[in-house]
Amino acid sequence: MAEEKVSRRDFLLYAMGGWAAVGLGGVLYAMYKTWEPLPEVKAAGVVKFDLSKVKPGQMKVVQWRGKPVFVLRLTPEMKKCSNRVIKNEYVVVVGICTHLGCIPNWEPDRQIFKCPCHGGEYDACGVNTFGPPPRPLDIPPFKIEGNTIVLGEAGPEYEKMMKG
Repeated sequence: MAEEKVSRRDFLLYAMGGWAAVGLGGVLYAMYKTWEPLPEVKAAGVVKFDLSKVKPGQMKVVQWRGKPVFVLRLTPEMKKCSNRVIKNEYVVVVGICTHLGCIPNWEPDRQIFKCPCHGGEYDACGVNTFGPPPRPLDIPPFKIEGNTIVLGEAGPEYEKMMKG
């Protein structure tokens, strides 16, 4: 077999092609890394909250995916809403008005959520009762683990609530 000599021109073409392939690989890797969510975003996707920390009649705010989630523990005197209550005493709703995206305030004396922007009102269960909000406050996906609610994962309780 006779050895073929590679011309200088062919060598330079192969070398440039190799460098182009390495550069393309670097660009593709950089693009992939920018599309991948940051670790703090991944960590915020699921939030655990101990429901036993909420006293009857008290409302706590939990941050989930950058949104406020209202956790309200109902008292026996408060309106009952079987299709929006967790463990027969907790209301968990995303605290963003369904009209223009304002954050409603909890008014414990009137037992309503009131939107400061346009006067919309929601009852203690998060159901719109007055003003322009077109629908009730959203319920985030959740699952129950003992006394802990895990926001961001749809469990059987959430599935049942969404069907009913």
